[in-house]
Amino acid sequence: MVELATPGTQTPAGTAATQVEVLVVGAGQAGIAMSEHLTAQGINHLVLERDRVAERWRTWRWDSLVANGPAWHDRFPGLEFDVDADAFATKDQVADYLGSYAQRINAPIRTGVEVTSVRKKQGENGFRVETSDGPIEADFVVAATGAFQTPVIPAVVPRDAPFHQIHSSDYHNPQQLPEGGVLVVGAGSSGVQIAAELRASGRETYLAVGPHDRPPRSYRGRDFCWWLGVLGKWDAAAPPAGAEHVTIAVSGAGGGHTVDFRQLAADGITLLGRAQAFDAGTMTFAADLRTNIENGDATYLAMLREADDYIERNGLDLPAEPQAHDLGPLPDCVIDPIAQLDLAAAGITSIVWATGFAYDYGWLRVDAFDETGRPAHQRGVSGEPGIYFLGLPWLSRRGSSFIWGVWHDAKYLADQIAIQRGYRAYRPEQADAAAPSDSDALAAQAVS
Repeated sequence: MVELATPGTQTPAGTAATQVEVLVVGAGQAGIAMSEHLTAQGINHLVLERDRVAERWRTWRWDSLVANGPAWHDRFPGLEFDVDADAFATKDQVADYLGSYAQRINAPIRTGVEVTSVRKKQGENGFRVETSDGPIEADFVVAATGAFQTPVIPAVVPRDAPFHQIHSSDYHNPQQLPEGGVLVVGAGSSGVQIAAELRASGRETYLAVGPHDRPPRSYRGRDFCWWLGVLGKWDAAAPPAGAEHVTIAVSGAGGGHTVDFRQLAADGITLLGRAQAFDAGTMTFAADLRTNIENGDATYLAMLREADDYIERNGLDLPAEPQAHDLGPLPDCVIDPIAQLDLAAAGITSIVWATGFAYDYGWLRVDAFDETGRPAHQRGVSGEPGIYFLGLPWLSRRGSSFIWGVWHDAKYLADQIAIQRGYRAYRPEQADAAAPSDSDALAAQAVS
């Protein structure tokens, strides 16, 4: 049952540690899915969340954000969204959905409790966990805080430069920014949607575009998520070589549409290459804009061709869509890109950094990371026995960071924990008592 705890509650020193078999840290989609599968296995557990359930969906998103997958697809198997199946749920609908699901499965969640450290217990199984609400001892710990933990703002523009700089996680709507133009850096799903919203509000808008994949939102009557499913792409175990940090430009905004950089330019957004350097008020952009746009076009067209081949091989009666293959000419700002821009002279007063997030596992003080500080794991099972990761992109497959994908990853981890419980419960003396004696074995052989 979801329980509200007071943030920052302190427990007197010397208080006995709470005992729990599995501690799950984080009550977003990953922690909720983990709780469901642990309950199904009959495994005692507790989920701790420092804020509210699904807090990131509530406060780390812009006001108009909707899910990037349709409601029929991006959900837990056991509960549908209370919206049209082909619609894209708003951020608040997603947060409410996750909260309702936690209540539905009676997840043992305690909110307002921050985990400050997890350390291996010396000389025995399990871990010592320090929290804002007192110590906990757990046999297993699942880090379900996901990948979107610490907003990343590259050290390009000094913080004291005369521009209002915010990360996309702090952007909510155009009205919160000072008057003037806006430079949006990053052209994944967040960057393109924020740039489009800013331009629609009447702002002069510039968008720095890096390498990206640009799939069709829908094609021949089927959503992009459906195509990834039937073409077997959701189960890809790793991104293509060299594409580990390539973003996906896809949108559910306005009922869902294919991200089209030509259309963004036609709407008045000035496209730029990657933001590279800043000096004396002038931003320098890499000479890669056309390459990035054309490479994104190539991934788009390749998926259309795969879809066409699939339809032909399987004899599906889906309407032809030849116009989807006609991309049209590149806009002038791509053919003759701006290499340097005096931001103040261009009327830019704000910079929105849609540049992603970094991991933050400073609280997890165990040997479960590689030399770069990234989680070292195999399908979420770390090299430190008893420590598990959940909710990371590509944890086991392409779909791992989606609601439905994290549900399947959580099932796998619950199975692994159940297996380890079995090993830990084994006692040699019990096996000896149950094993037949030598004389019993000989007698059995004689009878046979």
